[in-house]
Amino acid sequence: MYSAAEIAARNEELAASIASSLGTDVLVVAILKGSFVFAADLVRALHHAGVQPQIDFMALSSYGSATESSGSVHISRDISDDVRDRNVLLVDDILESGRTLGFAKKALAERGARDVEVCVLLDKPGKRVVDLDAEFVGFTCPDRFVVGYGLDYAHYYRELPYIGYLAD
Repeated sequence: MYSAAEIAARNEELAASIASSLGTDVLVVAILKGSFVFAADLVRALHHAGVQPQIDFMALSSYGSATESSGSVHISRDISDDVRDRNVLLVDDILESGRTLGFAKKALAERGARDVEVCVLLDKPGKRVVDLDAEFVGFTCPDRFVVGYGLDYAHYYRELPYIGYLAD
């Protein structure tokens, strides 16, 4: 669906936009596990764009081993950094229902972040049930179950350097 080269080029474009919007002092909060590959490449691209990002991680899930969201967000790891008066970039692999990212964005804002903006590798706007849009989107994705580049199915396929989809 998206090659490694297409993803790399898009990461550089996203980093330039993020630098322009949030400045050089940004706390990147990556949602685990799905965003770890994207977040790693994005923070390197941010460095090339002149940003000095700090990074922390939050683990949230609404999937388990299923292919559709359960509708309930579970926290298994919270950030340790203080977000008060900080520009925060919330990074995730995919925005579908909006439940997980909406939950995380609200939590960071309630902790006093100056600004919380969302960056996702993939957006599936047709799946949204929460009123949430990402400020930065890698690709708008068709309604397929996608894997690779950190995205998984039952904890498999994360290692693929590209994004593909499971056959119907």
